[in-house]
Amino acid sequence: MSEIKSKKGTRSKKQNADDAPAEVSKGKLYIISAPSGTGKTTVIKKVMEMKDNIFFSVSVTTRAMRPGEVNGVHYHFISDEEYDRLVADDALLEHAEFAGNRYGTPAAPIMEHTAKGETALLDIDLQGFRQVKEKMPEAVSIFIVPPSLEELERRLRGRGTDTEEKIQQRLKIAETELKSVSEYDHVVVNDIVERAAAEILEIINK
Repeated sequence: MSEIKSKKGTRSKKQNADDAPAEVSKGKLYIISAPSGTGKTTVIKKVMEMKDNIFFSVSVTTRAMRPGEVNGVHYHFISDEEYDRLVADDALLEHAEFAGNRYGTPAAPIMEHTAKGETALLDIDLQGFRQVKEKMPEAVSIFIVPPSLEELERRLRGRGTDTEEKIQQRLKIAETELKSVSEYDHVVVNDIVERAAAEILEIINK
């Protein structure tokens, strides 16, 4: 911004301080990852209930909308053509393909909200985290872990939604992901949802 000058020259420091608009501190992006079954979604929901002015990043996907899902809430459901355009325009902080469908994190909403001084939360896996961290090294990363692998297995079985083969697959992936916790800035144990959410809020409020 060019200097603001009066008719007699540059304004005094006092005048600049009185007349200049208050500068808004830039908000931060917090990346949250966790193995499947750790309770990450529940913890994030509790965090957002406990603190106002948090923007939760909603991913885009090319997969079809499932019963009960709401466009713009669970995902932004887009066409393959629109997805290709976003990738070509470098408009996604990260993107990946899973089970024949494509997913990605739009950059613009995160930049918009952090520019206004708001906190932004991004729920993403290890692969996506690495891509985002490369583009936004200033982002703060948090990895949520279960109290133990035994407890994680108990939770996965308790959901009653996966076959035995799927449970074993999720546990193997979890073991791999847990070896990468040192890449994250903070590690939070989800033993009790309220306590884990409070710990994440403490990290955000620092």
